[in-house]
Amino acid sequence: MSLEVLGAQAVRKLRPGKLVIASHNIGKVREIRALLGPYGVEPVSAAELDLPEPEETGTTFVANAELKARAAADLSGLPALADDSGLCVEALGGDPGILSARWGGPEKDFDEAMRLVERAIAATGPDASRDAHFVCALALAWPDGHVEWFEGRVDGTLVNPPRGQRGFGYDPMFVLNGMTETFGEIDPDHKHAVSHRALAFEQLVAAAF
Repeated sequence: MSLEVLGAQAVRKLRPGKLVIASHNIGKVREIRALLGPYGVEPVSAAELDLPEPEETGTTFVANAELKARAAADLSGLPALADDSGLCVEALGGDPGILSARWGGPEKDFDEAMRLVERAIAATGPDASRDAHFVCALALAWPDGHVEWFEGRVDGTLVNPPRGQRGFGYDPMFVLNGMTETFGEIDPDHKHAVSHRALAFEQLVAAAF
């Protein structure tokens, strides 16, 4: 199983109380709530607070996570946690990468996004690599402007057709190295232990609680 953990060491602790999850993605909010559950914080989503989604103008996962976290903390007056994550495909030079959600169009249709990935891989030739990795960057921001970040990565391969109804996004086409089931097939508790988001959270928890 290939896992990589990257990130910055936090210097500020999170206190019990409300924490804004700076996302309107229902699947992502659900996973983050589950990961935060044991740590005494009260997650509230940006959608619940009617906060707008800022334009993601960063050129890296970390930059986009940071701008979302800063915006939510500034508007809400609460600490905010933002996630920016995506699928990077070797044969596509790392695409869709930070544009992973946009490949699904305005409706964020990930069935269509997975079809586009498959068509793009096929267009590179019959011997195209199916290696890929997921990246998750977490940014934790406070209303006073203090920000910390954490990043995790997992490596695997892509399958076609996609398999499984669990998870969200590109999960049904991704098999972590060392496993046989896709992220769309495995039990959510198992995914929470081995995913790119879980690895980034390990760093956050070790540093901020």
